[in-house]
Amino acid sequence: MRTELFRLRFALAIFVALTFSLAASRAAAQAKTGSIHGTVTDPTGVPMAGTVSLFPGGLTSPDQTPKYTFDVNASGQYKGDNIEPGSYTVTFRQPDTEKGKVVDQFDNVQIKAGQDTLQDFDMSREAYLAKMSPEQRKQVEEVKKKNAGIMKENAKIKNLNADLGTARSDDAAKNYAAAATLMQKDVAIMPNAAVLWVELGVAQRGEKDWADAIASLQKGIALDKAMAKPHPEMLGSAEDALGESLASRGKYPEARATYDDAARDNPTGAATYYTNEAIMMDRYNQIDATVAAADKAIAANPNDAVAYYLKGKALINKATVDPQTQKIIAPPGCLEAYQKYLELAPNGQFAPDAKAVVQEMSQTQSTSYNAGKKKKH
Repeated sequence: MRTELFRLRFALAIFVALTFSLAASRAAAQAKTGSIHGTVTDPTGVPMAGTVSLFPGGLTSPDQTPKYTFDVNASGQYKGDNIEPGSYTVTFRQPDTEKGKVVDQFDNVQIKAGQDTLQDFDMSREAYLAKMSPEQRKQVEEVKKKNAGIMKENAKIKNLNADLGTARSDDAAKNYAAAATLMQKDVAIMPNAAVLWVELGVAQRGEKDWADAIASLQKGIALDKAMAKPHPEMLGSAEDALGESLASRGKYPEARATYDDAARDNPTGAATYYTNEAIMMDRYNQIDATVAAADKAIAANPNDAVAYYLKGKALINKATVDPQTQKIIAPPGCLEAYQKYLELAPNGQFAPDAKAVVQEMSQTQSTSYNAGKKKKH
């Protein structure tokens, strides 16, 4: 037993020694080589992709085969390892560079054992530009100016997007004044951005600044509709907000037409827009308009409980009382609307009111409020 244990320990010791030796050999091998890395950019500062090659002792002929070649990614970054120390000519080529030619090169680049050498290909350096013709240099300067303008515009858009996010957060928190102030600043910076005008209008609506809200929302809607590809969801949302603003100013026909625009421009939101129209018409006691909007909402979504309640609530205003029985005589569709609401939302916000009205009518009613199951009291 002791002999076996001794042999096992001896074998493990040999294994550890071999492992250590291999690791040490690997480290020693790595210490005998160097590496290189860098970034490649064209004369205007734009990253370039391609390959970087190393020629020991210098590039002596166009057809010379490089000893090392490393890929340059789309971000202009490259890195190469396990390079034998020495002096190299380092070149950069693009995939379409003619055979025997290079885009840029550096001579006498030293690779040292155990060190990582930085070698960028910055083609905006004066030594590179000096090799260009006057016309080429002029083109480079024009591209630089254009790129600078694009970068400036992108920075402006980035700031405006950040402001837009802040304004929406303010609206959600009912900080309408802060959102309106921020958007007022931004529409002055970029007056042709539809989304900024819409967000300004939404904030002004929150402040109940109806006249300004109407003007801002109409401006945003007009700008978006003038685009090659309008944005349906934004248009629908803007027209929904505009409908509320118009109704709040007593402009009911204009409001109703605007809700129709919202449903047409963004059909997926039609049920919501028409329900909102019914709510606004109900708020301002526009009975016939409430019924019409509720019917459109129900047509768009037959399971819209609130639309049925608003319809019943509007129609009850046209109810009469039988002088002999003193019972309520509801107009056609009124009782059915209340019952449908209770069927869809038996514990809904308006259920107590709906149940009270149905009970007061003293007619054949549905006690379970399930379709097809009507019972008499």
